[in-house]
Amino acid sequence: MVRDAQRAAREAVLQARQAIQDAGLAGSTRKVTRKRVVHWGDFLPQLALIWIFASAIVKLVYKGRIQAEVKAAQATETAEAESLRRQVVEARMAAMQAQVEPHFLFNTLASIDHLIETDPPRASQMQKNLIALLRASMPSMREASGNGGAGTVRDLGRELAVIRPYLEILKVRMEERLATEIDVPEGLHSAEFPPMMIQTLVENAVKHGLEPKPEGGRLRVKAEIVHGKLALSVADTGMGFGRAATAGTGVGLANIRERLQLLYGSKAALTLTENPAGGTVATITVPYRTVAAAAAADAAGADGP
Repeated sequence: MVRDAQRAAREAVLQARQAIQDAGLAGSTRKVTRKRVVHWGDFLPQLALIWIFASAIVKLVYKGRIQAEVKAAQATETAEAESLRRQVVEARMAAMQAQVEPHFLFNTLASIDHLIETDPPRASQMQKNLIALLRASMPSMREASGNGGAGTVRDLGRELAVIRPYLEILKVRMEERLATEIDVPEGLHSAEFPPMMIQTLVENAVKHGLEPKPEGGRLRVKAEIVHGKLALSVADTGMGFGRAATAGTGVGLANIRERLQLLYGSKAALTLTENPAGGTVATITVPYRTVAAAAAADAAGADGP
């Protein structure tokens, strides 16, 4: 009986174990299915941020384009105004030259006509100086009229070729009342210098300084390098700036200053100082460079981007 009970208990345990194993296998093979529901509202914050960033980028790009167009328009307008201003200044200078040259020419011809009867050798010399003056002046007049006068520069040697016969003619007219000197080293003759400016300074010195002075005086044209710049001065021992009864309005000097500003900006200047020997010293200071170097630099700039 006891053995039968033990056997029955053992079989019950085995059956229980088998039931547990079968239950575990069934649980491990059971599939669990999960469902996720997606709503459009979940993406709204991300979409809003993307829209904000995109709008900001578009606005920045558009604003930059508008600013670039405005700056380009302003630059074009400034360039056109600068070109027009330059043309006005050059036309004003040419008009002054047209007024001065006939007056000087008529006086010179009258002096030659008088000297033919009283002093033929001096008349001949004055005529030769007049021819030299006209020969030296004509190229600059053609160049100025050919390009509108804007930005015209020549070498200092060509300007002196105009001044030398001009001074000789003045010396014949004023006789012993005028003594002249040109102190310009040969090495500076190739330096770049704007046309007609030296002549204007010389005219002012003679008309307003030396001619009104009974005993006349001395006029000196000098060029030198000062602090890396070309300084050309016209010094006279006349009445002094603004002291003569013939003192003009200063239009010629104002035009020189305006032309220097257009050509060189703040790198050039015209200054007037008292001459220690009496009279006035007018000095034009411009950047020093040779005409050949300036032409090479301009060509390089034109070939560049």
